[in-house]
Formats: sequence, C-alpha cells, structure tokens
Amino acid sequence: MFRLTNKVAVVTGAGSGIGAAIATLFAQQEAHIVALDVDEGAAAAIAGRIVAAGGSADPVACDVADADAVARAFHRIAGAGRRVDILVNNAGIAHVGTIEQTNESDLDRLYRVNVKGVFLCARAAVPMMISQGGGVILNMASIVSLVGVPERFAYSMTKGAVLTMTMSIAIDYIKQNIRCNCICPARIHTPFVDAYVARHYAGREAEILRQLSAYQPIGRMGTPEEVAYLALYLCSDEAAFVTGQAYPIDGGVLVA
Repeated sequence: MFRLTNKVAVVTGAGSGIGAAIATLFAQQEAHIVALDVDEGAAAAIAGRIVAAGGSADPVACDVADADAVARAFHRIAGAGRRVDILVNNAGIAHVGTIEQTNESDLDRLYRVNVKGVFLCARAAVPMMISQGGGVILNMASIVSLVGVPERFAYSMTKGAVLTMTMSIAIDYIKQNIRCNCICPARIHTPFVDAYVARHYAGREAEILRQLSAYQPIGRMGTPEEVAYLALYLCSDEAAFVTGQAYPIDGGVLVA
C-alpha cells in the first residue's frame, strides 16, 4: 500500500523541513522526485541524499514566486520526458505580527511566496495533468487557516487563500481526474523554527521552544516526518476518493 512506483512527484521547498521529509518519504515509496527550492544548494543536497539512498531525484533551482522561473522549471520537467503525477506545494514563508505590525512590504512578500507561488506552480502543473489523464495536487496550508492564532495576521491571510484555492482547484478539475487537498499543520519542529527562534529570541531559545510546544494540547510540536506520512496517504492511490479537503495535523489544537 501507498506505493508511488513510476510516479513523478514535484515538491516545492524540498530543500529542508517538511519538504525534505516529503521528498525523502516519497522517494522511498519509489516516486521520482523533482526537488524544487529557491536555494540551489539545498535542492541539490536533498536530491543527492535521495540518490545515495537508492532513490531517484533531480534538483531544480526555482523561486516559486517568479512566473518565469516556474515556467522554466516545468518546461525542464516536460523536456526531460517527465510526467507530473504529483505536485506538492510546500514552499512558504512565515511572519509574526498583528495588522498594525504588518507593513505593505511584509504583506507583499508573504503573498508572493505563499499565495502566488502556489498559484503559479498549480497553473503550470494542471495542463500537464490534464494531458496525461489526471494527477494529484497537495497544498500546504496551516492550522491558522482554520482557527485564529494571535499575531499571525499576514501569514493567516495567505494560508486562508491556500485553503480556498485548494477547494477551487478540486471542484474545477474533478472531471479531469485531478485531486486537490491541503494539509493544515500546527507547529512543526523544523530547522526554520530553530533558526527563527535563535534570531529573534537569543538567550531565550529553550523558553520559546517550550511555549511553542505547549500550544499543542498533546504537549509537543509535530515532526516533518509525521506531516510527510499524511502527505503520502493523500497523494497515493489509496486516497482516490478524497478531494477538496483540508486535513489538520495539529496535536489536538482544534478539539481544544
């Protein structure tokens, strides 16, 4: 079950964190991975680790917020004779602040990556999926698209847009055999979280990480691998009856 044999999975933001965990797990399930990341070195590193472990992967440097870069990336995929069976729109950036603490450049930066980036990649993948008879798109939303979280105004706005894009793509292309779902994680312990805490809370890292863990009633942050296992199910043939859904993975946040 949950094999992805002979499928091609394009994973954005594949160079670290949740994206790297998804790329690694999908490769273990025999998918060919196209690892997209704005950091060329990070894309090459994860592709190299996959190949060294016996998997199949190609790195592609791509800024998902740049329409020309996305077009080049998908043209390269098509030019290599690859299908796009799975697109995981994982690339994203964060922001902390209320509406008063969010300036116009903050809003534009978040929108470009978290919303426009999902739009551009999905728009590039959908025609390829239609021509090949179907495919799966999985978007990374957030628990903030389902529940209010303090001081996450701009981030919440963008992830709410990802949620509604998911439903729109699902209903528009259901007859073309394209499924589209999204995952809504609570706080996940990634290298990004560690770097952010170190940069903004120097000397208080342990305290802040305890606070981030305590937000989840289960008492800890999730792991990238836990998100990857949910992603695997949603992108596998075993989830063929699932589309247009938002899946929380939140350590009990919603029930609390």
